Amino acid sequence: MPKMQIVKTKHINAPVSKVYEIVHDMSSWSKWSPWLIMDPDAIVEVAEDNRSYSWEGNRVGSGHMSILEETPNKSVDYDLTFLKPWKSKAKVRFETKEKDGGTEVSWHMDSSLPWFMFWMKKMMVAFVGQDYDRGLSLLKDFAEDGEIHSKLNWLGERQFPGCDYIGISRTCSIDEMGVVMKSDFENLMEYAKGVEGADVTKSFSMYHKFDFVKNMAKYTAGIPSPTIPSDLPSEFKAGNIPPTKIYTVEHIGPYAHLGNAWTTIYTMHRNKEIKGRKGIHPFETYGNSPADTDPNDLITHINFAVK
Repeated sequence: MPKMQIVKTKHINAPVSKVYEIVHDMSSWSKWSPWLIMDPDAIVEVAEDNRSYSWEGNRVGSGHMSILEETPNKSVDYDLTFLKPWKSKAKVRFETKEKDGGTEVSWHMDSSLPWFMFWMKKMMVAFVGQDYDRGLSLLKDFAEDGEIHSKLNWLGERQFPGCDYIGISRTCSIDEMGVVMKSDFENLMEYAKGVEGADVTKSFSMYHKFDFVKNMAKYTAGIPSPTIPSDLPSEFKAGNIPPTKIYTVEHIGPYAHLGNAWTTIYTMHRNKEIKGRKGIHPFETYGNSPADTDPNDLITHINFAVK
């Protein structure tokens, strides 16, 4: 069977004892789990001794996890069994140690895929690695602030009116995307000041491709505009999003947590909860501006064109 090994690390500004207590406390997992956040109706049952729990949900599948052994404030080892969407087992380990006045926490997993999924190994390592990154970010929120700053609302189907737009298309690493996209929007908004009818309050980001194995993404940052200058500079492009029905998941919180909403809507599509419309790539729209909004209150809509 194809073996999978994943290790992700995060620095948390909280004492080792606090971080260790959270990862050791099975009843707290549902508060920061990167999977349960996208499936709030999942059933979670924690054992009376708080050393194991099981889950079952439409999006997260089913399984159970139990503590095997622990070294207080240093490590916890778990036995993990997945029952759905396919059967498999894994060994999971958290390690905590003091570093830079806080805690360095490492999340490990050793597992294997069913033999018939050998061709998906690199993709699954990338996907689970992304989940671990999301989970450690939520754990950091919970340990430092007592709550996570990422909330999802399912707004359901609605109509998108369509628009012509001026945009910048870019291919870059996923890690660099936030910085690169910020620069693109700054350039777009400066240019849009001289374009009649350009509406910067309805800016969007359309994602054409994510390659998690290569850690690359292709996107277009755009500003709707009913008029397109004939002398559009070479770094900009003109485009159109046609009128379409969309399904929207709303995210409230810092842009760094948007992976929670994106993973949710792609999981819903994969589970056939929504039926995607071909030819229109998923896109983000923004309910407020980062220039005058607390990061924890930022509103982002993840829109998926549907039939």
